[in-house]
Amino acid sequence: MPVYSMTGYASGQNGAPGSHSEADARPFSGGRLGIEIRSVNSRFLDLTFKLPEELRQHETALRELLIGRLKRGKVEVRASIENTAHAGVVEPSTRLLQRLNGVQDGIRAWLPGARELSVADVIRLASGEGATRGDWGPELAAVTSKALDALVSARQREGERLAKMLLSHLSQLRALVDQAGPLVPQLVEQQRARFLERWQDAMGLTGGTLPEAAQDRALTEATAFAIRIDVAEELTRLQSHLDEIERLLKKGGEVGKRLDFLIQELHREANTLGSKSAALELTRIGVDMKVLVEQMREQVQNIE
Repeated sequence: MPVYSMTGYASGQNGAPGSHSEADARPFSGGRLGIEIRSVNSRFLDLTFKLPEELRQHETALRELLIGRLKRGKVEVRASIENTAHAGVVEPSTRLLQRLNGVQDGIRAWLPGARELSVADVIRLASGEGATRGDWGPELAAVTSKALDALVSARQREGERLAKMLLSHLSQLRALVDQAGPLVPQLVEQQRARFLERWQDAMGLTGGTLPEAAQDRALTEATAFAIRIDVAEELTRLQSHLDEIERLLKKGGEVGKRLDFLIQELHREANTLGSKSAALELTRIGVDMKVLVEQMREQVQNIE
């Protein structure tokens, strides 16, 4: 399965290029329907709808449509209706004019002060002739589905780009782990020898010799210190986390939350490596690791 980003944008409208029939090329119900879908990263699926009054009753259907395709992200859906005819001014039918005249007479019988309908009023009402709220349901679902397909494709392309960047960072982290591995036994042995040498120097300053018991004590202290600075366990856990992150990226699907947890663990191990470091080279490796992990954290936060 591919890896999906939570960031994307798509739009669509009825009568747009790519329609499958001549009927689609005409504005539906005397209007032009447009849909925009934007999404950014979020811990959960957070849907927001900004719909005109004519479409509010279809919000539940739109919500179910999006929930079926998206799992995480802050998603905003905007819809608009342009109530203009495709060819310009709509000529009102005789039937509509008769009906409007009858309605106007009835209203003015009760409200003598009401103003008469203007030509602009009649044209506006004619443009919406035959349009009912229920008429928009199938058209809205079709346009939204096409826009949603485009959004999912955009999120997939962005997800593939993020996965490539993360795999590149994994390779760099593996190289740093490989650099740090051989340094560990060398540093441990150096610290043991240095500790024993300082103990001997201290005994020499007092004019005494180093008895066997004191030498054993020096070796014990040196060993304890070497254990405190040994980062072999951290390097092993780092390698394990890197293997799991790579496995998840290749598996794909809904891996964002799992990746976020593993990045936190990587950061913890890199911090521990830096704090236990007793050599400049290991300190540099720890700093480089934390920089890479921080970059990965920003990228992982955009993965679904």
